[in-house]
Amino acid sequence: MICAKCGTTVPCKGFHSRGIVSLFGVVKFERHYYHCRPCRRCVSPLDATLGLREHDRTPAADEVVCLSGLMDAFATSASTLLRRMTGLVLSESTVQRATESAGARAAADLHANRTFGPATPWDWHRDADGKTVGYVSVDATGVGQQGPGGKRTEGKMAYVGMIYNPVPKAKERWSKPAAKRPEWKARYASQVRPLAELADPLRRQAEQVGLDNTERWIAISDGGAGLEDFLRVNFPRVEAVILDFFHVAEYVSKLAKALHPADDATRESWRKGVCERLKSAGGQAVLDDLRTLDIKGKRAARPVRDEVVRYFENQVHRMNYPEYVRKGWQIGSGPVESACKTVIGERMKGGGMRWGESGADAMSHLRAVFCSADNQWAGFWSMN
Repeated sequence: MICAKCGTTVPCKGFHSRGIVSLFGVVKFERHYYHCRPCRRCVSPLDATLGLREHDRTPAADEVVCLSGLMDAFATSASTLLRRMTGLVLSESTVQRATESAGARAAADLHANRTFGPATPWDWHRDADGKTVGYVSVDATGVGQQGPGGKRTEGKMAYVGMIYNPVPKAKERWSKPAAKRPEWKARYASQVRPLAELADPLRRQAEQVGLDNTERWIAISDGGAGLEDFLRVNFPRVEAVILDFFHVAEYVSKLAKALHPADDATRESWRKGVCERLKSAGGQAVLDDLRTLDIKGKRAARPVRDEVVRYFENQVHRMNYPEYVRKGWQIGSGPVESACKTVIGERMKGGGMRWGESGADAMSHLRAVFCSADNQWAGFWSMN
């Protein structure tokens, strides 16, 4: 046998026994092993043939252990999920190591521009102009961190990017109008790393589902720092980076409360009127209205009005809602906010949960693979 690390011819030293945890219990067997003196390591070729790693689990058992670790706290996975569903008796630390190790492998693959499974071009839906349109979005959510000695420390941001193909309300805009309602599809990329490093994994997801084949690219985000620039730089065909309408509406609601703190009916009427004007006339028209808004006798409302005006001034180039609505484009970032809850929040933001940075990054990568369409989970495990 030739050592894969140094190229030395290494002799067989005999047989060596090994015990492996499988879904059917512990399996013990013997296999040849070889010793490379220059590398000071022993190798058993049968382990690679069987897909066995240095840990003591078969590939199927390892997948199930990681799946349980993705679904609930590691302690619950070990004490309840695995025991009740499979009969496997493993420690909390083993489930954690297995899950985070798989996440680290997923991260390494994704940042090496690998994808999981075959290309799966989507049937992209159409907008009101009859053109196929694909959507890209990105957002951030905080993840609690644990410092040295188990102490709480400053949290980290987990970024979640998504490529998606939302189903239009109008049936004639579906890719196949004669068929039953199509599936809502999305691919995710997530990490606890600088935002710039999300670009390549997210673009690979876009390539695999055929975003390049669409006639239009649309991006949606809130007003988070750096998100618009990230989308424009990394997805240069984007026609518009739309500001999430509901974030704008929150600013309008804040001003409405300041203007009419004691009159619920008037406050709601004013809020609805401004939001309707946003959709019918656009952000610039509303900004002009706000600049000339009569706030005499409402001293407490002045700083709020000034804050909202500054927000509109910074974002008005992304508020052409009449045009967006006319073309049948999405105007809300609800999908990516939901993605933050699904990919990150459901598993990583439970009560009292705190993570090490590397563990949080590994988990976010693996959760994104698990939640993505086209059975990315199976594609990952076929390679790993």
